[in-house]
This record gives sequence, C-alpha cells and structure tokens, in this order.
Amino acid sequence: MTSAGRALMVCGTSSGAGKSLLATALARWYARAGLKVAPFKAQNMSNNARVVAGGEIGSAQYFQALAAHREPEVRMNPVLLKPESERHSQLILLGRRNDEIAAIDWRERGPRLWPVIRGCLEELQAENELVVIEGAGSPAEINLRDCDLVNMRIASEAGAATLIVADIDRGGAFAHLYGTHQLLEPAERALVRGFVLNKFRGDPALLAPGPQMLERLTGVPTLAVLPMWRGHGLPEEDGIHAPPAAARAAASARRRIAILAYPFISNLDEFAPLARVPGAELRWARDPGALAGADLVILPGSKHVAADLAWLRATGLDAAVAAHVGAGRALLAICGGLMMLGGEIADPLGVEGAAGGLGLLPYASAFARQKHTQRARYRFGPLTGAWSSLGGLEFDAYEIRHGHTTAIAGPAAQGLCEALPAGCGWQHGATLAVYVHGLFENAAVMRALFGADTPSLEDTLDGLADFVERGFGRARLESLIA
Repeated sequence: MTSAGRALMVCGTSSGAGKSLLATALARWYARAGLKVAPFKAQNMSNNARVVAGGEIGSAQYFQALAAHREPEVRMNPVLLKPESERHSQLILLGRRNDEIAAIDWRERGPRLWPVIRGCLEELQAENELVVIEGAGSPAEINLRDCDLVNMRIASEAGAATLIVADIDRGGAFAHLYGTHQLLEPAERALVRGFVLNKFRGDPALLAPGPQMLERLTGVPTLAVLPMWRGHGLPEEDGIHAPPAAARAAASARRRIAILAYPFISNLDEFAPLARVPGAELRWARDPGALAGADLVILPGSKHVAADLAWLRATGLDAAVAAHVGAGRALLAICGGLMMLGGEIADPLGVEGAAGGLGLLPYASAFARQKHTQRARYRFGPLTGAWSSLGGLEFDAYEIRHGHTTAIAGPAAQGLCEALPAGCGWQHGATLAVYVHGLFENAAVMRALFGADTPSLEDTLDGLADFVERGFGRARLESLIA
C-alpha cells in the first residue's frame, strides 16, 4: 500500500447505482474545500470517451477531472474497454488502442495491465492530496475476484476509505448492501467507511429502522440518503436515460428532437444538454414511429457502424430517415452517423467491418488502421437553410475515429458543400454531417440553434457539490478523509 496522498473510493452494489455521479460530486466538493484532487478509475467499460493529451479516457473521468479543476489525462483512466460486440471490446491502454492485450483471454490480462494501473495510481497519490476513485459494477463479483483490477484490489492498494452506494429506487437496497459487504474479504470490509442510499423517493422517515439494523449487522453506518435527482445535468456514463416525464410529454413542445438509439451508439453523453433546452422534447428513437413529427433527427456516433446499419434496416428506420431527409427536414449526423449517410464503407484492413451506407449523401468512407484523436477549436464555413445560424461559428469539439470520408467527384456531388475543412464535415440541403463530437456542449452553438442558454458545466458541478453536502453534511465529508 502506498503511503502517499489520501484516497476515497466509491463502489456500488451494481452498475447504475450512482458511482460516477457521486465520485464527480465528491471531487468538486473536496476541490472546492481547497484540496488538490485527482480522479481515478483503473478500468472503465464504456463507449463514451473523451480526447485528452495522449489519447482518450472514459467520459466519467473526464468530467471528474474538470470537477476537480484538473486537466484530464490518461493516467486517470489507464484502461478503457469500448464494446464492439457482445463478446469483444476494443482495449485502450494509456489512451491508445492496444490490440495485442485485447487478444489475450480476459483472466490472463491482469499481469500485463496491473503494473500500469498501479503505477498510475501511485503517481496520482504522490502528486495529490486526495484521489477520488471510482469502482466498476460491484466489488462483490466473486467470479471475478481473482482478476479484479478495479474494485477492492485498488481500494487495498490505495488504502482508500470506501463508500458503497446502492440504488434504492430499484428495491432491495438493504439486501444489496448487506450481501455486498458480506462477500468482501475481512481486510476489505475494514476499508468500508459507510453506505449510501441513492435515488430515494418519498419520506426518509420511512427508512427506519433499516439503516440502524444494517449497521448492527455490519458495523457500517449509512452516511447519506441522496434523493432522486434526474435533472442534475451531468451526462450519464452509459446507457440511455430519458429526461423526466414532464419534459418528455411536451404536447406543447416547440422543438422535437429524435436521436437514433442504435445498439452500438457511442458518445451519447454529448447530447445531455439537449434534455435541458426549454420547450424541447427529446426522444430516443428505436422504431420508425419515433421519427414522426421530428423537427431534428440525429444520427449519433457508432462503435460498430456495419452492425448499426444492419439494425437500422431491420427496424425500418433506414426508410424513416430517408423519408425525413426527402421531406427537407433537418438532420444532423455525427462521426459513425456521417459514414452511414453515404455510399460504400470500405474496411480493407479489417478494423471494424465493411458495409453499404444509406446512400443519402454523395460520399464514400473507409476505415484506417490508425485511430485519429484530436481535441481542437473548429470553425464552420458558410451554411444555409436549417443550419445557417451556425455559419462562421467557432466552437470547441473533439474527434475519435478510424473513419475517413471523401466526396464523390462529378455530377453526383452537386449540392454537397464543405461545412468543416479537411474532410471533417459537409452540408447537403437540410442535412449536416460532421466528424466532430461535442457540438451541444458549446454555449454559442446552443444559442444559435435554440435561442437559449442552458446551465453551464461549472454551475452543474457546483450544484453536485452542494447536493452531496446536503446529503452527507460537511462534518461527515471531512471525517471521511481525516
């Protein structure tokens, strides 16, 4: 165990319990209290990634770094797994794709990955006063104990004061917490400082005597009961989470936005700001009916373009998208979505898989072996019609892609205009197709498209810190790292 900086770890009874949200909130709270804080997650599995110096990391650690007022970097998430199918994931090690280790059996990767993970953790603890660590899934997955790289092995290595959070809205939270605690080894249990009940709805008085009984059984107190808060504004780490029913109902919505929710959707966290646009209804489209009446359709990024194209055709969404485009209604395609709109998608090196696109835009694409990652400032060229308000606008964004696209020469390319330079985006009628992610995270873009500001990221992060202070109390938060 390292004797350097203190560590606070957030584990959960399951995926979706609220680990990422709580770790982000704690990072901002302790940074706001004057500590030098860094986030850490040894191994993340998500198709939501952000570009940082040296490559890419999971989006959750990116936002946790910003919460801590730190520049995000690859050591904060040394291993990132990006699912490409039900049984295979692309492996990112220290920001870069590593096919050699990805080819090794899951249980045999540990000896190759652990020295890198441990080195990153030790360095961050040596350089900071506090490292806020996020676990993955549950720390009580006894079938994976021998190859654990991300939960209690990390807590033990860091000597971390550990919290276990449960989603009480799902039911069974006390059983989840008790069972998780009991399946830990005695030395691991000694690290657990408290339980957290998250996403609670109702009268907290009704919880008694549950927390008291749980403490008698385990010796671990319930330190906080955090209420359900759907509108916190932080992008979800993974999965599609619709906005609250009141925002969805929107019979009076002035703008209806439909995002295609294909199986291998990636970087969906970039659409979180759309859920907070006044007067907008946000839909996640899984069938053609969800596109009916949409003012804007979005084809997001994809971690497996060929598979998602097959899904579009199987569901009939390919025809619905073509009808939307044919009607001259606004459509935005991003990265993998851009590739889908064109013709042939070649894959001569076997990177992801060849496919035939939807044939709605006059260009063709191909996958390159080397992944292109870049975070930069971009500027739109002159745009027309539905996208005219973005013409000439500068914005910050990022690229994570193997794809490269080239316009088809000759009469077929009539009407195709360059929206961004260097093959990074085109406009064709009411369709805008770009390789860049993060458009809606720019205040200027949101004002230009929707005429309204949404809460800034800084406001959101400060709101999360206030949220955990109300739930825990200042004294408990201070005692966790005393």
